[in-house]
Amino acid sequence: MSTTLNYHWLRYFWMVAREGGLRRASERLHVSQPTISAQVKALEDQLGEKLTRRDGRGLALTEAGRRVFEYAEQIFALGDELTASSANEGALRPLRVAIGVTDALPKLVGYAIMRPVFHLDRPVKAVVTEASVADLLVQLAAHRLDVVLADEPAPSTPNLRAFNHELGECGVSFLAHPRLAAKLGKKFPRSLDGAPLLLPTHGTALRRSLDQWLLAQALTPNVVAEFDDAALLKIAAADGLGVLPVPTVAEHEALERYGLVRLGRAEDCRQKFYAVSAERKLTHPAVTAITSAARTEMFTAKPKRAARGARPARRR
Repeated sequence: MSTTLNYHWLRYFWMVAREGGLRRASERLHVSQPTISAQVKALEDQLGEKLTRRDGRGLALTEAGRRVFEYAEQIFALGDELTASSANEGALRPLRVAIGVTDALPKLVGYAIMRPVFHLDRPVKAVVTEASVADLLVQLAAHRLDVVLADEPAPSTPNLRAFNHELGECGVSFLAHPRLAAKLGKKFPRSLDGAPLLLPTHGTALRRSLDQWLLAQALTPNVVAEFDDAALLKIAAADGLGVLPVPTVAEHEALERYGLVRLGRAEDCRQKFYAVSAERKLTHPAVTAITSAARTEMFTAKPKRAARGARPARRR
């Protein structure tokens, strides 16, 4: 198999996939259907994988075809950007940054960490991917991602190097719907004992920290639901289903967006956050903006004072 990709063949396949068949691709490219079919077959032979299959009267993509199509979309999108940039030298081409966010990272925290990217002094095009740590590290190693945001350090193996850059740490805030907060009273953290509590599922850094903290405080809340999806967790809290724990760095966003109130803070239930890169030194302007803002602003700013009557948890 040739190690040099033939982009001419790839473009023909890309057009077939986009248009849903040979006929429409032929009309768009002004090339006969047999010619396009031969080019796609040549690409399949080069890659060693079947990319399309018959589906009734048309063509459908195989699993390999869908993967190749995703690559082709990125390749030709960058080509269009290059053409536009060359044709308009006076315009500043958007800075492209590919960010991976682990599925365990609270989304309010993830967005807060990446927010500085959108306030640079030049246009930015961010492509954000959410997936498991393992999937994101594979993409990082293949240089399809510039950085991965996570709430725990990524492992590094001989075949997959990953460099962890600690961004900062914070405690955990406990929030609730105003009606539920009124029922629980102001004796935080004791008010959590027997209280309805919403938790992330096991296996996440936040859940491990919460379990340890609750055990140390001798608290036994009523866990009414566990959510794999952080967004559903917050919606359930806004509906009054239970108390919501969030990293304190995202407390303000959660209060504003979901109409919750703060019961108190557990400053000794610590959460750390990381930017993971494939290289030891960070050089991408957008990535350095993330790390710089996190270390100098986001995780160093003192949280706002607790609501009246609420007290932060005692330190052990």
